[in-house]
Amino acid sequence: MRGVFVTGTGTEVGKTVVAAVIARSHAAAGERVAVFKPAVSGLDEGGEPDHTLLRRSAGSSQSDDEIAPYRYGPPVSPHLGAELAGETIERERLLDAAREAAHDADFLVCEGVGGVLVPLTLGYLVRDLARDLALPIVIAAAPGLGTINHTLMAVECARAVGLEVTAVVLTPWPNEPGVVETSNREAIERIGQMRIAVLPLIDLADPGSWPALSLSGGG
Repeated sequence: MRGVFVTGTGTEVGKTVVAAVIARSHAAAGERVAVFKPAVSGLDEGGEPDHTLLRRSAGSSQSDDEIAPYRYGPPVSPHLGAELAGETIERERLLDAAREAAHDADFLVCEGVGGVLVPLTLGYLVRDLARDLALPIVIAAAPGLGTINHTLMAVECARAVGLEVTAVVLTPWPNEPGVVETSNREAIERIGQMRIAVLPLIDLADPGSWPALSLSGGG
């Protein structure tokens, strides 16, 4: 399986945007891109759902079920969303869906839920899924104050179970970064010993204006 697994330092740090831009970049390069997200919550809040943005970005014809097997209305952790819906998220269903998505594609972009330690069930975390899929990790992180600790903890959590962290993407990167953003980028790069990419604020309605963010992954 060739692709990347996009996670983050927490919720609302730009995971879906980073995943969408990666998907768009590979699709624009002529690759067949599939997208996958194990669970989506918060559908009751309105707006474009994560799985819809991912599909649009990749130019994919995948169905909702093929992209996101579990979808919930309340903005809660996946394991709680499943509990409220009277069901259990099943590991094998997730793995089968991800592998099926990747089967006819050149590149798979899988977006996790929240951070690497978010439970899909109380015995199966987001990083367990990434490990099962054997995909390299891309971590989305905010560029401002506090991000050094959050980002390096996410990196350590991934590496602790043998996952490869291929890049950290700081977003939204300001047009004129200040001393804090610049220092944060340098600190994460040096301490974490990894590639750092940046992604500015983008117009989600205009994929043609998005910058390229092509992060090749093995598998």
